[in-house]
Amino acid sequence: MLVVQIPALNEEETLAEAIAAIPRSIPGVSKVEVLVIDDGSTDRTVEVAWNAKADHVLEMSSHVGLARAFSAGIEYALSLGADVIVNTDADNQYCADDIPALIDPILKRKAQIVVGARPIREIEGFSPLKKTLQRLGSWVVRLASKSEIPDAPSGFRAYSRDAAARLCVVNTYTYTLETIIQAGRKHIPMTSVPVRVNKVTRPSRLFRGIGEYVTRSARTIMRVFVIYAPLKFFLTLSAVFALPGLIGVGRFLYYYATDGGAGHIQSLVLSGVLLAMATILFAVGILADLIATNRSLLEDIRARELLRAPIRPTEVISLDPVRAVENG
Repeated sequence: MLVVQIPALNEEETLAEAIAAIPRSIPGVSKVEVLVIDDGSTDRTVEVAWNAKADHVLEMSSHVGLARAFSAGIEYALSLGADVIVNTDADNQYCADDIPALIDPILKRKAQIVVGARPIREIEGFSPLKKTLQRLGSWVVRLASKSEIPDAPSGFRAYSRDAAARLCVVNTYTYTLETIIQAGRKHIPMTSVPVRVNKVTRPSRLFRGIGEYVTRSARTIMRVFVIYAPLKFFLTLSAVFALPGLIGVGRFLYYYATDGGAGHIQSLVLSGVLLAMATILFAVGILADLIATNRSLLEDIRARELLRAPIRPTEVISLDPVRAVENG
């Protein structure tokens, strides 16, 4: 079964069109269901979802952000018994006719995550600066994840059941960058397919400007890297402090051997401080690596729980902090 999930926040104007565009019959898929995740909308989003024949509507108790709404949708889709989960936007940005191409690598067991690559250069709604930043950001994510995904910020993507259960989003801003880096670190097979986009109907609500987008994206990449590669991160920082410290010590020893070291005590003190910082960062790296190992074990346990026998919506009592709402 394929579940197409649509996170939505005040999308009453475009949601019906996005749902109607989703193909309900796809070769190789026994059933297609649509799940709308309402992220605390204050307009008619929920009503529009039901009227547009959404199969499931998951209402968040309040506005919690795109990343948490996405995660809640993934867990709920897994509880429905989804074999493949496709995520798309409620503003109908992505061409739903490309869903069969998006899930094809998963059906053929060539990948477990497939990201739709937009024709960035051809999108009229993107300024030259935004196009450049999109390419730069995707390049950074490719380095961090050791993957070849050309359009990392794309929200049009497909997940196999196993991959969806293994991903655990901790960021509250967006899931797009984090899930790619996380999947790369967990060696989950990923690929990308070209997809089409529809005409932009409104500016993005995820960020207020390019500056905020760059700042938040950089923070997300850094945080995920620290979480999943803490030893490498802190050892690198430790080396940054240790190297000048060792050079300072060597300089002092040289002058001590040649003229008794008179007048060079300050460099020795500074070197001691730098080496002390390097030692602290090294110790923090060891502790962070142990914590990361424990986190990995907890994520494995969580994945096993999510992959257990699926439960139907009538059996779902609570997905705190979300509430499951079924039609009828």
